[in-house]
Amino acid sequence: MNVPVWLWFATIGGLLAIILADLLLVDHKPHAVTIKEATRWVLFYVALAVLFGLGLWFFAGGQYAGEFFAGYITEYSLSVDNLFVFVIIMSSFKVPAIHQHRVLLVGIVIALVMRGAFIAVGAAAINALSWVFYVFAAFLIYTAVNMVRQGMGGGDEDWQEPRVVGWVRRLFPVTEDYHGSKTTVKLDGRRWVTPMLIVMIAIGLTDLLFALDSIPAIFGLTQEPFLVFTANAFALMGLRQLYFLLGGLLRKLVYLSYGLAVILAFIGVKLVLHALHENELPFLNGGEPIPVPEVSIAVSLLVIVGVLAITTVLSLVAVRRNPALAEGHGAVTVPVAHDAAEAAEMDAHDREVDQRQAAADATHQR
Repeated sequence: MNVPVWLWFATIGGLLAIILADLLLVDHKPHAVTIKEATRWVLFYVALAVLFGLGLWFFAGGQYAGEFFAGYITEYSLSVDNLFVFVIIMSSFKVPAIHQHRVLLVGIVIALVMRGAFIAVGAAAINALSWVFYVFAAFLIYTAVNMVRQGMGGGDEDWQEPRVVGWVRRLFPVTEDYHGSKTTVKLDGRRWVTPMLIVMIAIGLTDLLFALDSIPAIFGLTQEPFLVFTANAFALMGLRQLYFLLGGLLRKLVYLSYGLAVILAFIGVKLVLHALHENELPFLNGGEPIPVPEVSIAVSLLVIVGVLAITTVLSLVAVRRNPALAEGHGAVTVPVAHDAAEAAEMDAHDREVDQRQAAADATHQR
């Protein structure tokens, strides 16, 4: 796939424009997100991804469009599982509801920048060394096994602060309370970092850790850096609103980790087949390619969508029959407002806290 430089710049510029518009439209007045608002934004971002995929179909052909959609669905589904940890991070840092949208926006922008670098390194590696596919495959299968083990024992509450966050805490003094949406504040003539900055860094770095399995997974579906990057970008942009939309539904997806494990294992096997087809290792078939069947992108899409659908249905049926299953699957929930009245009540509470903190800041600054 030949992607001119101007198209890269146009795509990145368009994505930045969308993020900026989101920031201006939603975050110009911090507020608790309602279910209706989150639904509209999720549909908007999904529609953008679909339009982008249709554009690929028209200009580049069905093969590349299929690879994009397979990568996008895989990245989005893996991101849903990551939302469990995002909920725990937000709860651990006690982020006010009116500021959670901004935290996710900045955290995901940080993650997107770092993923871009990760994708560039991965693309260079697979172009130079075909055996990297074996490494990716082994890692995906290993991750799939771990997902099954965590699904059996429940491991979502085991999140630990990234070391970089600990370094920030040691380098800069951190206030105990939030100061509105400020990331730094000057108190008693000294510059302090607020928990807002710490949680943004935590979200961004934690998402990068998740990319260790999602990036190899999408390279198992397409080796085109442009498609890998755009699939990640659209998945991450829609992730923020999905966080608020799913809310309590996250607790009901009790079998999601098993479904994702199946998908990762499937892509791992697909990578092995692709690596054998491109084989250059001297101890395998004398360094010559091995004529093995490869999995088509159509089959990949069918498997991914089918596994996700079956996993979701089985989860909801299981929870309906035994509600206790959801009780142990994530002890915290997303503070999302069900209607405008509830949102206004949450906003009033958080703004009152912000005003009290602002008054205390003014006293310190005197």
